[in-house]
Amino acid sequence: MLIVTGIAASILALLYVKLTFNVIGQRRQHKVGLGDGGHESLNRAIRAHGNLAEFAPIGLILIACLEYNHAPYFLTVPLAILFLAGRILHPMGMKDGNISWSPRVKGMKLTLISLIGLSICNIVWISMIIFGYSMT
Repeated sequence: MLIVTGIAASILALLYVKLTFNVIGQRRQHKVGLGDGGHESLNRAIRAHGNLAEFAPIGLILIACLEYNHAPYFLTVPLAILFLAGRILHPMGMKDGNISWSPRVKGMKLTLISLIGLSICNIVWISMIIFGYSMT
């Protein structure tokens, strides 16, 4: 069972829907059907939504690979939490032009650190399986 992946995917899906509604609201407010119409707030909403769409798939694939290959939860859960935290923080920093870049930067740092960690754990874990050193 892919429990961690299922929970992570569900949280990311809810965030994706929220960001979609943000884009829809901005489009209605500015009466823009396509593109950003030169409105900075709409551009930020579009990019926050797009950024999640760009990063969520690879993160979920890496989490699922660890889980599918029976990596222990002490590896999978913290990395999944880091990834989710990064994905939640990033759009918070893009919401308003006056808000500090801090949440956005922290979000990207957590996202990238978690992706590196997930990648390394997958490579090491799968190598251990291939060469018969599995801990399960």
